[in-house]
Amino acid sequence: MITSRFTHRLALGCLLLSAVNAAAQNYPSKPIRLVVPSGAGGITDILARYIAPKLSESLGQQVVVDNRPGASGVVGSQLVAVAPPDGYTLLMVFPAHPVNPSLFKTLPYDTVKSFAPITVVSTVATVLIVGNDSPAKTTQELIALAKARPGALNYGSVGSGSLGHLAAELMRSMTKLQITHVPYKGSPQTLTALVSGEIQLYFIASAGTVVPQEKAGRVRALGVSTKLRLPILPQVPPIADALPGYEAVGWNGILAPTGTPKTIIERLHREIVKIVRSAEFSQQLTGEGATAVGNTPAEFDAMIRADISKWAAVVKSAGIQRE
Repeated sequence: MITSRFTHRLALGCLLLSAVNAAAQNYPSKPIRLVVPSGAGGITDILARYIAPKLSESLGQQVVVDNRPGASGVVGSQLVAVAPPDGYTLLMVFPAHPVNPSLFKTLPYDTVKSFAPITVVSTVATVLIVGNDSPAKTTQELIALAKARPGALNYGSVGSGSLGHLAAELMRSMTKLQITHVPYKGSPQTLTALVSGEIQLYFIASAGTVVPQEKAGRVRALGVSTKLRLPILPQVPPIADALPGYEAVGWNGILAPTGTPKTIIERLHREIVKIVRSAEFSQQLTGEGATAVGNTPAEFDAMIRADISKWAAVVKSAGIQRE
């Protein structure tokens, strides 16, 4: 009797495995949904809508962008975490993804275990800017000014836990500066506060916005948060030149639900990387101060784990809480 049940279960398991393999070999046979866990119009949405039609062409099935904003990306991420692991529901994540485990007491998914990494699409830098009337002309001079006037300087951000907020707190923790965080609703409001003197520095996550602001004589860029200079701001040195070891980089990447067959992950990786590494895509990113990546699933997994650890330390040190 026991042998009969075991044989039945083994046969059933083999049938299920065979069905999964057959589905993977025929992939894709229907439209694919690319969930963007933020609203329309942001950089994550823009990237998804650039990739989707090109991926549709290469896969022979329509790829539909589905915006599911809410709770700093948690709403859309949960939707994908519980979706069938068949390659028909994907997730385009943004910099908040590895930060959320430190900002939320609990998440409805495991940031590492619930997803299968495919590739990082792009990385984005922040740019340290000050008002044009600031006495600081370099990052070194700004640090010296803040140390000479403890507690007198304010820095702005587009919200608690945002990339710009974390970039500023990373600098603060490395230099022991006494600077005060002032959050705003968005970048336009933060820029206005900087120009008016309400705040004295701002780590802005859009290098493309800095260029016209500098030309208009409204702001001055002191440093970029990447290890190398940005093509769009070649005259601006890395903050790491003044603060060795400093780096604050955000990224957008594509994930699938964990358990998605390896052959499907490999197919998606191959096709997405072709798009990401194209000259056309790189040109699209340059204007945003972003850099195309297209790394391996294993490299993406390592980035997620490293950033969860890195930003957890910054969040704890700064006592950052969700608004």
